[in-house]
Amino acid sequence: MYSKPDPLRGYLYIGAATFLWGVSATLGRAAFTGHLLPGEGTLVAIDPLILSQTRTTFTFAALCILLGWRRGWSAFRVPGADLGRFFLLGVLGLAAANFFYYVAIQRTNVATAIILQYTAPVWVLLYISARKRQRPTLQQLAAVALALTGIALLIDLFASGQFRLDQNGVAAALLSAVSFAFYNVSAHDVLARHDRWTVLLYVTGSAAIFWLLINPPWEIVAANYSAGQWVFLAIFAVVSALAPFALYAAGLQHLQPERAMIASCLEPVFSIGLAALALGELVRPWQAAGILLVLVAIIVVELPGRKAPLPEAVVEPID
Repeated sequence: MYSKPDPLRGYLYIGAATFLWGVSATLGRAAFTGHLLPGEGTLVAIDPLILSQTRTTFTFAALCILLGWRRGWSAFRVPGADLGRFFLLGVLGLAAANFFYYVAIQRTNVATAIILQYTAPVWVLLYISARKRQRPTLQQLAAVALALTGIALLIDLFASGQFRLDQNGVAAALLSAVSFAFYNVSAHDVLARHDRWTVLLYVTGSAAIFWLLINPPWEIVAANYSAGQWVFLAIFAVVSALAPFALYAAGLQHLQPERAMIASCLEPVFSIGLAALALGELVRPWQAAGILLVLVAIIVVELPGRKAPLPEAVVEPID
């Protein structure tokens, strides 16, 4: 039954989704380090590839069951021409963004990984502006300047004149941002013809197939993961994907897409705060200033300008 949009309820749904994504970032870092609390070794380290693969595969399997039961499989038939687009979205978008994001978390820290990935909306805006051969507005240039300054502060570039973080980790975070930007831009066409749950089903399915080709089942079996690790991976899939995707979709029923995107900026706040509390990952004052600048840049990007806004796809975050 249709209900009247309730902005407060929408913000609560989006806030809950971003909180769960924040929890998943902390759990991911704990899975890589083997430490759930500062100084305590409570987990056996899990490889980023396995975390990315199982998260996607478990999510796809759960979506098949839940959506097939609620809607029936006939509701998810799509033209053959769209299958290739879904596969590219699944591999170059979802799989790549997740994998590089988790590598960045493993090699740097939660704050660096998520803030660098969250510059994606800035690069999406610049790409769309360049493709349409439009001059960047003052608002767009300000957003880019804020984002770049924030990144420089975050990676200690101004403090030392060079990178003080793991360069491979920083590169992975930036690749994750590029993949996330590709996902947002490329999803626009298919989202114009299919609802977000159909897109999510096919994209996660494509990513799951890709990971099976890269890391086949017998390789996973040979890794000899314990029952406890499999339980952790199943819980991680629910916390990082199924539950937040459902909450975010519910929030979009009550909020305009641009308001939902701004509200989703709570995710880095939750991620960094939880990582500080649970993992002891503290940031320096200038890094905190850099984080704030990037968040402001994202909000500036999402705010409507004087010109008509560019068409925007309604795409859930994929952290």
